[in-house]
Amino acid sequence: MSIAELLEGKRVCVCGGSGGVGKTTTSAAIALGMAARGAKVAVVTIDPARRLANALGLEELDNEPHLVAPERLAGAGLSIDGELWAMMLDPKRTFDELIERIAPDPERAEEIKANRVYRELSTAVSGSQEFTAIAKLYDLDQAHRFDLLVLDTPPSRNALDFLDAPGRLTSFLEGRALKAFTRPTGVGMRVLGRGASPLLAALRRVTGIDLLSDLSTFFALLGDMTNDFSLRAAQVEKMLRADTTGFVLVSSAQSEAIDEAIWFQRTLVDSGLPFCGVIVNRFHHDLLGDSEPEDLATELAAALGHDLTARVAENLHDYHVLARRDTLNLERLERAVGGPSPVLIPHFDSDVHDIDGLLRLHAFLFAPAEERERLIAEVVA
Repeated sequence: MSIAELLEGKRVCVCGGSGGVGKTTTSAAIALGMAARGAKVAVVTIDPARRLANALGLEELDNEPHLVAPERLAGAGLSIDGELWAMMLDPKRTFDELIERIAPDPERAEEIKANRVYRELSTAVSGSQEFTAIAKLYDLDQAHRFDLLVLDTPPSRNALDFLDAPGRLTSFLEGRALKAFTRPTGVGMRVLGRGASPLLAALRRVTGIDLLSDLSTFFALLGDMTNDFSLRAAQVEKMLRADTTGFVLVSSAQSEAIDEAIWFQRTLVDSGLPFCGVIVNRFHHDLLGDSEPEDLATELAAALGHDLTARVAENLHDYHVLARRDTLNLERLERAVGGPSPVLIPHFDSDVHDIDGLLRLHAFLFAPAEERERLIAEVVA
């Protein structure tokens, strides 16, 4: 089954998986392929290494989608009937935009953004990046500008934090801490305890930061804006659980990545999130079947000579070991996950870092089964 079949009827594709398995480039290749089929697609990444921008031939990406020049894609040999857009999330900018949108007036928005507690919350606090990524995804989805949104998420253990982030952040903003700090002066100190007073006073003398005052001011500025956070969190969760959203797991064929994929798929299912399928990158295909590498080496000996045959046999043996390992790992994955057969991408002899590399990925992701077999034989050969 091709990735196009897995994404039939989807408007949001969330690509999850462990780090280092080619998730960012796979996300870009999915978006590229769907755009080639006539869809208007945006691919969103929060990857700080900027691999997506490099792969698409863009000098940089920012917090708004940019159209990838059709002539660049056409020049690479792929006809694009739709549009391919790309962006890289800026968590701070996205959080600022959210505050500007829900604040009752521009003055309140500027006061909140100038608050030291807000600056930490919007950049360094756990969950803030994930919250803003989902908020941006939701905004793009609500704009109805795109037929498909493809999201490249953080590594999978963090990806569940990513999915939980709106609820966790909203719970914090709606919790008793908020209510305590928005009461009259003095209540916040009683919540922290009198023992904190000398520490906070020392902090103020050394750094010039009045933590209690900043906290109280921040919560007071938010006021009933927390209702908007709650509403947005509920809307985001509804979007993630909708039938028009699909979670695609990206893995390599190595044991650790397969373990992560199995764990993540089970967690998605247990959470009631729509799981679509699995893509396995860097798979070593075994084309020898029941034969052994030594059998082929014997056949080559007459043509290659003793020394070259020995080196070929050694290389073939090493590849065969990897192929058998990958096959066993794939079987384990299929038993655990069930559903559609994983889409397999062979191990390429070079890294995917440009349009040409994305086109190679695209071919395996979207080709019919019989065509994929031919492509695999060419790569392995």
